[in-house]
Amino acid sequence: MTTPTEQRNPRTLAIDAVGTTEILRMVNAEDASVAGAVAAVVPQLAEAVDRAVEAVRSGGRVHYFGAGTSGRLAVLDAAELLPTFHVPDGLVVAHHAGGMEALLRAVENVEDSEQGGADDAAAVTARDIAIGLAASGSTPYVAGALKAARAAGAATVLVTSNPDAPLAPLADIVIAADTGPEVIAGSTRLKAGTAQKMILNAFSTTLMIKLGRTWSNLMVDLVATNQKLRNRMLRILAEATGADHASCESALAAADGELKPALVHLLTGAPIPAARAALDAAHGRVATALTTLNAHA
Repeated sequence: MTTPTEQRNPRTLAIDAVGTTEILRMVNAEDASVAGAVAAVVPQLAEAVDRAVEAVRSGGRVHYFGAGTSGRLAVLDAAELLPTFHVPDGLVVAHHAGGMEALLRAVENVEDSEQGGADDAAAVTARDIAIGLAASGSTPYVAGALKAARAAGAATVLVTSNPDAPLAPLADIVIAADTGPEVIAGSTRLKAGTAQKMILNAFSTTLMIKLGRTWSNLMVDLVATNQKLRNRMLRILAEATGADHASCESALAAADGELKPALVHLLTGAPIPAARAALDAAHGRVATALTTLNAHA
């Protein structure tokens, strides 16, 4: 049976016979449908986030498994969590079929290896959550990873663009964004890839919010790995507290460059050590730390 992503798209049959602008309009029109497909799976996505929160709070980790575009998107999402949310190394781990070599250049047959997926999932434990990404819903590498993760007792999730994904029985939660036939039949780096990117963005961002790594809609666990991010830290402090630039610089320096204790210090007047202690007691949640310090003011 042909999966939806492999079928020919009746709306783009003449895509090679029209001008450049019309080709782009066809691609854009198809792209515009992706958000709706992702919106339809928000309930399943919410369930996956809640399971991930439980896993992390219990000392577990989040594992992504994917091949080709799916794997590359997983690697991208995991890599961006460190500078954005100061996620501890190894908390969210992306496994890409074929390893680093396959990130930059397609490696033949690695996605067809169920054993490869099982091998990459060898470190998954019962406290973890394993998320397999497969646009077609049938990738053997992902099948091997999900089987191994389930055997280890981990929660399992499948992200796919096939509502009838063959791998669905291996997942506790199935997130099937029905993006339909691609502009170019089978080119799942297009709509299916866009859906996966949106789902991963939403999943990891919501997970970080639930774990207290934001305050309001601000990145308060930001790590300043370059000057741009240091400037962003100062802007966040200024926006959140109303303090002038010099006060924000001073608070950030006193907090050894850590934004959260500097923020709590500026908002409450508490010394940096007291701000750190309140944050530790609140498991990093700024709102809880502020409530505690204000109650004792």
